Amino acid sequence: MSTTPTTEFESEPTASLPRWAVILLTIVALLVIYVAYTQWSGRSSVTTKLDQVSNQVAKLEARMATLEDNYANMKGQFDVTSERVGLTQKELDRARALSRQIKEEQAKAVAALDTELDTLRAEQQSQFGSLSGEVTTVKGDVDATRSALADTQARLERTIGDLGVQSGLIAKNSSEVDELKRRGERNYYEFDVKKSKQYVRVGTVSVRLNKTDTKRQKYTVTLLANDKAIEKKDKTLLEPVQFYLQGTRHLLELVVYDVQKDRIVGYLSTPKELAQAR
Repeated sequence: MSTTPTTEFESEPTASLPRWAVILLTIVALLVIYVAYTQWSGRSSVTTKLDQVSNQVAKLEARMATLEDNYANMKGQFDVTSERVGLTQKELDRARALSRQIKEEQAKAVAALDTELDTLRAEQQSQFGSLSGEVTTVKGDVDATRSALADTQARLERTIGDLGVQSGLIAKNSSEVDELKRRGERNYYEFDVKKSKQYVRVGTVSVRLNKTDTKRQKYTVTLLANDKAIEKKDKTLLEPVQFYLQGTRHLLELVVYDVQKDRIVGYLSTPKELAQAR
């Protein structure tokens, strides 16, 4: 009898748990499950991140190894290049020295050439100055000659001869006779005849001086042309003495521009178409 009441007392509390206790236990269980899930999820994320970091570290280590290899190669090349550059630098220094030497020699040669050129210029300037002086002198002579010719042409005159025929230009001296010759309009033969019984050949005629009068500047001559003698008496200085050759219409003129004692100086003028007798 005493055993049965004890059993009934122990089983009653279990069957009669309050509802709030059940709810609380459920909530606690859910919290435990959530915390466990959260921890597991956090560990997974951390693991993933650790894997990524490990991969990046591995890549960096590989890159560093590559860089070390490149650095070693570059250092070796740099050492070799340095040796070569050292040799090249010596050659460059030698080339620069030779270049300086060549420049100095060229400068000396140019200076010597400049000196020679200066000397030549000075000589040429001196010669040019001398030549300029000569040219100036020649120019002056030419100008003087031109002036003299102009004066000569201005002094040449036309007049009427002793036969009343219009004469050509009259020359008053030998220079003016030369000007008439340059004109080439007629033939001109100069003469210097002294008083004599003999004839002097002048161009196509012969002339004999009979007498002179220096006071009145007159003279008398005998002209012999084609075996015919023509006497011209008391002719005046610069008077055209005119006559025709026998059987022709060619007018000849004799002009005396200097009358001295027993001497006359002048010229004979004949037409161009008249051939000189030989």
